[in-house]
Amino acid sequence: MRLVLRPILPLLLLPILAALGAASVAAQPAAPAEPLRLKVVGGLADVSQYVRYEEPFWRQHLAEVSGGRIQAEIAPFDRSGIRAQEMLALMRLGVVPFGTALLAVVSNEEPEFNAVDLPAVNPDMATLRRAVAAYRPHLEELLAERYDVELLAIYTYPAQVIFCRDRFSGLSDLTGRRIRTSSVGQSEMFAALGATPIVIPFGETLAAVRSGVVECAVTGTLSANAIGLHEVTPFMHSMAITWGLSVFGANRAAWSSLPEWARTLIRQEVGKLERQIWDAVESETVDGFACNAGLASCTSGRRGQAAVIPVSGSDQERRIRLLTDTVLPGWVRRCGEPCVEAWNTRLAPVIGVTARLD
Repeated sequence: MRLVLRPILPLLLLPILAALGAASVAAQPAAPAEPLRLKVVGGLADVSQYVRYEEPFWRQHLAEVSGGRIQAEIAPFDRSGIRAQEMLALMRLGVVPFGTALLAVVSNEEPEFNAVDLPAVNPDMATLRRAVAAYRPHLEELLAERYDVELLAIYTYPAQVIFCRDRFSGLSDLTGRRIRTSSVGQSEMFAALGATPIVIPFGETLAAVRSGVVECAVTGTLSANAIGLHEVTPFMHSMAITWGLSVFGANRAAWSSLPEWARTLIRQEVGKLERQIWDAVESETVDGFACNAGLASCTSGRRGQAAVIPVSGSDQERRIRLLTDTVLPGWVRRCGEPCVEAWNTRLAPVIGVTARLD
């Protein structure tokens, strides 16, 4: 009988070759996944917050930190064909998946949202920071419960102050003047001063002053400079009336549809953006005064020749009376008992003024 010898070495090599083949397949680069594409509605066009921070963040920064896995488009809300008053409703419907809502504007329908930025409440940045920190959990609850919106950030604009075409020395000199305002609360405050308030969108402010529709306007120190308001209003008061807070958030269905890594990254980076905007606003408020007045310290705007009227002791006393006698009572009438509880629980300890039902 003849013994047949079969090749053993190839048989031994088969498992090794199979393993190497599998490793080779695994080592091949995976086909690039389609990037997540986000549509964002940002803040006001042409002002520092949007031009220097929001737009670069969404168009470049987020793509860079995500390695190209997130691509975003952003448009300012006042150039997106969306009425600012409808922003939260459109976010609830998912028409706007990521959006920015000005609290003073949406407060026409939801006065409770703007408690933290009512006129005469925050005379300086330190008070504003404390008030927002105290009220933020309540805003988060309101957005989630009423609009199915996930709060991601709270932004602010520089201090909003009074600009006028004609000289004035303080709040008492505004009696009889037509003043551009941006909210019901501002309108009530100036009506209490004997002025005639007219609510006008920010983008129409300069034209309204030039045409004589109004003689004065309330807006941000640097925002005014950006639109050229300082060229037609050579007098500005240094008291902060409001600040112009806005909330940035996402439709919850759109938010939850994102993978967890994307939600984590966006929340982290938007948090950094929020801090950058607040720090910038603190310096831009001062720079807005400097630029409008034509001071050498101006760095961000065009130098004007406006006279800055200092806040007097009588102005401060008038501010407190306006807050206690006009602003808060008017807000409570629009808002009701739940708002009184929200104010007294969260903001009264910071502001030092208690709200009450008549």
